[in-house]
Amino acid sequence: MVLGLGWVILSAEKILIVDDEEPIRDVLAGLLEAGGFDCVKAANGAEAIERIEHNSFALVLSDILMPVMDGLALLDRVRQRQPDLPVVMVTAMHDISAAIGALRAGAYDYLLKPFDRDQLYFSVRRALEHRRLVLENRNYQEGLQRLVNERTSQLSETLRQLEQSYDYTLEAFGGALDLKDAETEGHCQRVTCYTILMARAMGVGPAQLRHIARGAFLHDIGKVGIPDHVLRKAGPLSEEETRLMRRHPEIGYQALRNIPFLQPAADIVLTHQEHYDGRGYPKGLRGEEIPLGARIFAVADALDAMISDRPYRKAMPLETAREEIRRAAGTQFDPKVVEVFLSFPEQTWRQYRQSPAGAFRLADFEKAAFRESSSVSSPCVSGS
Repeated sequence: MVLGLGWVILSAEKILIVDDEEPIRDVLAGLLEAGGFDCVKAANGAEAIERIEHNSFALVLSDILMPVMDGLALLDRVRQRQPDLPVVMVTAMHDISAAIGALRAGAYDYLLKPFDRDQLYFSVRRALEHRRLVLENRNYQEGLQRLVNERTSQLSETLRQLEQSYDYTLEAFGGALDLKDAETEGHCQRVTCYTILMARAMGVGPAQLRHIARGAFLHDIGKVGIPDHVLRKAGPLSEEETRLMRRHPEIGYQALRNIPFLQPAADIVLTHQEHYDGRGYPKGLRGEEIPLGARIFAVADALDAMISDRPYRKAMPLETAREEIRRAAGTQFDPKVVEVFLSFPEQTWRQYRQSPAGAFRLADFEKAAFRESSSVSSPCVSGS
């Protein structure tokens, strides 16, 4: 149907007409229904609110001066409940100041009585077009937000898979190191598991824990730059051989520091031989100058070294290793880390020492480490 001013009505949109004078309600409804609209009538603002609660309207045409609830009170309620529902105020010429006040309060437009058909259609058209644009913009924004959320989710999954690929690569590095230094086979997995266990007990969050785990796993990666005759020597090292061996933290750091996702881990690799009292190497760092991950790792590393067989000595009993670590608190080790270490029962350390093969996988540790149902004594079991 074509209205005045060349406007084509494509669908019967529902309009609420609010006026305390029944003849005016009927005139407005008749004109709009002739134009193809579906009209509902109310005698005051209170009736209008009731209609709005039970119907979906595209537009409200409301008088200003009405009993029970006037047009301004109705406008305020509509703005609160349905801010996208346009309200056009209908008023007499002598109430023009009230109409302007209504515009300031959020009305879309106003009509002056008496009005003709074209004036009515023109105002209704503008209000409905405004509503259409507002709704289209909202739908566009919501669609855009959904798209952003989907793309963000896809990107997060891609990054997760990429990090997992990185970790598989790191596992391969660890395997290569085991082949080079056969006497410490499984050492990387065990000390990383011990480190995760203590770090979690100290309240380390997931993001930092990831870096600490990688640093622990790669702590000896610099040994790939140490000559085999030094690395595999069964007896004591000479002064020159000791000097060469002590280069491995810096060699490892140089290998990792330019890899963005391994930069925090590289700091642990560099400092994993530092002592709490400043007598370690390569920098002679002291106390909290040493990264937390390296301080935790130092205890894990010493534990595994003492309770593992070496060509030149047999493994110590776990009780002896615990006492040695307790004794070195404040000198070689951070006392707070030692306190956490000693808080675990000996059976915890035996469990992971005796079954290292299934105790830890770098690529999957987060899934296991943060599983809500896992107990404190099984944080490193991956289930794989």
